[in-house]
Amino acid sequence: MGRPESVSPGGHLTLGTFPYQEADTVQSQVGEGAIGNFEAGVRGWVESVTGMGPTVQNNVLFSVLAVVVIYGLRRIILRVVDRRVEDPRVVYQWSKSSSYVALFVSVVFVGSIWLEGLRSLGTFLGLLSAGVAIALKDLIASMAGWVFILWRRPFQMGDRIQIGDRAGDVVDLRLFQFTLLEIGNWVDADQSTGRIIHLPNLLVFTEPLYNYTAQFEFIWNELQVLVTFESDWRKGKEVLQTLLDQHVGDSAKEAERAMRTATKKFLIHFQKLTPKVYTSVEDSGVLLTLRFICRARERRGRAEELWEAILDAFTDHHELDFAYPTTRMYHNMVEGKKGIRADLPPGWK
Repeated sequence: MGRPESVSPGGHLTLGTFPYQEADTVQSQVGEGAIGNFEAGVRGWVESVTGMGPTVQNNVLFSVLAVVVIYGLRRIILRVVDRRVEDPRVVYQWSKSSSYVALFVSVVFVGSIWLEGLRSLGTFLGLLSAGVAIALKDLIASMAGWVFILWRRPFQMGDRIQIGDRAGDVVDLRLFQFTLLEIGNWVDADQSTGRIIHLPNLLVFTEPLYNYTAQFEFIWNELQVLVTFESDWRKGKEVLQTLLDQHVGDSAKEAERAMRTATKKFLIHFQKLTPKVYTSVEDSGVLLTLRFICRARERRGRAEELWEAILDAFTDHHELDFAYPTTRMYHNMVEGKKGIRADLPPGWK
């Protein structure tokens, strides 16, 4: 079959369209109509089952797509970070930060989908915050505390802190709360109890916060050694000072280097970081106090090391005796200084 011909108004001969081209156009229109009918049927079925109209169905569909895309991008980013970064702290920070960003972006997108009248993002966030603040005052304060922690960094992951009467190592930080691995309590010398404490972020505004390790991770520690009045306390002080220099002298050198770095941010200044033995008098004897600096997490280990050395030293020095609460009779005329002793009867030494 040849092409159909026709004569144009100007007298020119033109070729008509192929019959199969008209058939393709008709088939395309039929296909589009079938898809439209299928979509309309699905929407009608969903409306009959759930009661949601076409507008609500569109909003639900776009909301789900927005959340899936946002969190899918987050998963991709975390996979890239996990492959290229070896430091677990950096990976953890990426995971936390990306979750907060994904949540915020999801709220903004879903809110803009459902509240089409609120074209301004500032208006949307203003109304949202005003409504939530009335009912969730503590949660809002905790969110503000989270922002404060990230901004001012009174502590960060891994720091050892005390807030109020609770102390521990920071092991997690979330939008509304942070988590401590507890130390102290019934356990001596700041060692772990094994318990996990969850605290709201708002406590950074209401409770005093002590940081053991931020910027300057050294703390002062003291051990008290009580010797009897009859002991050679000067010899004891000399022995204890030697033990301090041997066992904790290296910590003083490390602390000096750390303090030079810490002074760039905080006005931290100690005249002396070297260990020292102080002398005082108690009811039961002469008190020799060992004062030394050590890392916050080494306090008990250093104390144990020193005490074992002290016990060994006192065993070797018979002129040194530990004092403890005792009751004794003291006869000044017999035991006093030689200048005031009375003439002793025969048999007395």
